[in-house]
Amino acid sequence: MGEVECLVPAGDWTGEGAVWHEGEQALYWVDISRFLVHRYDPASRATWSWLFSEPPTALALTDRLDTIAVALGGRIVLWQPRTDARADFAFLEDNWPKVRLNDGRADPAGNLWVGSMQNNVAGDGSDRPITDRAAGRLFRVAPDGGVTVVKSGIGIANTFAWSPDRTRFYFADTLTNVIAVFDYDAATGTVSNERPFFAGYGRGLPDGSVTDAEGTLWNARYGGACVVGVSPDGEVAGVIAMPCDNVTTCTFGGSDLRTLFITTAHGGSSPGSRLAGSLYAVEMDVPGMPENRFRIGG
Repeated sequence: MGEVECLVPAGDWTGEGAVWHEGEQALYWVDISRFLVHRYDPASRATWSWLFSEPPTALALTDRLDTIAVALGGRIVLWQPRTDARADFAFLEDNWPKVRLNDGRADPAGNLWVGSMQNNVAGDGSDRPITDRAAGRLFRVAPDGGVTVVKSGIGIANTFAWSPDRTRFYFADTLTNVIAVFDYDAATGTVSNERPFFAGYGRGLPDGSVTDAEGTLWNARYGGACVVGVSPDGEVAGVIAMPCDNVTTCTFGGSDLRTLFITTAHGGSSPGSRLAGSLYAVEMDVPGMPENRFRIGG
């Protein structure tokens, strides 16, 4: 494992939603609180940003190479970065703006999974307190736009990751400090048999996660200044120390999928965290897996 490097001192109040676009060899991620989507090109080290009218919270590649699915407030929009064309696709969270979408990712079957939480972002981007610890839900969005509520009573929905053999789905409720694992059926895109997988870890709370090719789950720890690797049997397999407190999500990228890109949040950071809210990267010994795609084609 290499040294952690600051790639983009973006100053994100709530950096999140990192996704590697293999076709463009570029990384996309969001700043929820500033209503921004960013794109980083490692070859040129250039960064672009787009402004949205609502908080973008998660991104997913689709089977249209020019189109990205964006979780935006209470809905999913299809976005073409090159032209900035945007089109509504599905409305999920009917309690928006009291409740908003949060983390999400496409699954191996081509569905889009997204979770929600009490909206803690005001219309001007400022923070709002979380008072309802069970306002969130877990949604599965089918390629035809059909929406299924899989689970309710969630505090903050985070971590959407699947095992390399496509038999496990990992999901976290941040407020409970529990990452759960479900049995996953890749033929139907359904889950069952929820049980605790990694609970009560003392360094921060679970935010976004990604699995590597050997099945280790790499979990960003909000408030814990680290990314923790968790083996398939639920044991700590490694810890990546980070230079700021609030680590929000991570994903594998680069030409060999050995670069772990890590987003962070400046909001809520301790004094002196000058580079909190930056995009970071570290070279890993074990590569990741290609991003799943939301199959909207046809």
